[in-house]
Amino acid sequence: MPDDREPSRARLEAPRLDVPRGQRPGRRRLLITPAPDAFGQLAERIARFLGTGRFLVWMTVVIVAWLTWNAFAPRPLRFDEYPFIFLTLMLSLQASYAAPLILLAQNRQADRDRVNLEQDRAQNERSIADTEYLTREMATLRIAVGEVATRDFLRAELHALLRELDERADRERAEGSGAGTAGRAEDEPGGRKPSGAP
Repeated sequence: MPDDREPSRARLEAPRLDVPRGQRPGRRRLLITPAPDAFGQLAERIARFLGTGRFLVWMTVVIVAWLTWNAFAPRPLRFDEYPFIFLTLMLSLQASYAAPLILLAQNRQADRDRVNLEQDRAQNERSIADTEYLTREMATLRIAVGEVATRDFLRAELHALLRELDERADRERAEGSGAGTAGRAEDEPGGRKPSGAP
């Protein structure tokens, strides 16, 4: 007996309304879809060129040549008479294409700047974490070094011990020489024993 909870195969194969239709086999798309990165790179190149002095010089040369030709050439050879409507149209067309290309290049640059900023922020956070870790380690080492005897401390202790040993040796010598002189004083006349006495 089939399970009622499983959807039927026909229902699974039916087109769903919440999913966009896929490309049908045998049908080709007529629209050209350039790679977004390639188009962005082209837009950046054009925007860079529009911002150079070379572009301004060439634009000036073309406009001056256009105006000169259409003002001083023989009338049958002129293609744009005095109000220069065609020149105005060409400049408007150039401006209408230049503005979006410049905006696209600026958006791409803003995206790159945002990525660089995030990378710099992450690098700064890692540097701060490393600095804090090294600070904690140095504090631990200072505490550990504070508990370890330093060279100056050992020298001072050894000098104090050496002085104490020298003083003790001097006392023992003084006591030993004092006992030896007291023994000799008994041997001498008045307190001296006869030389043959035991």
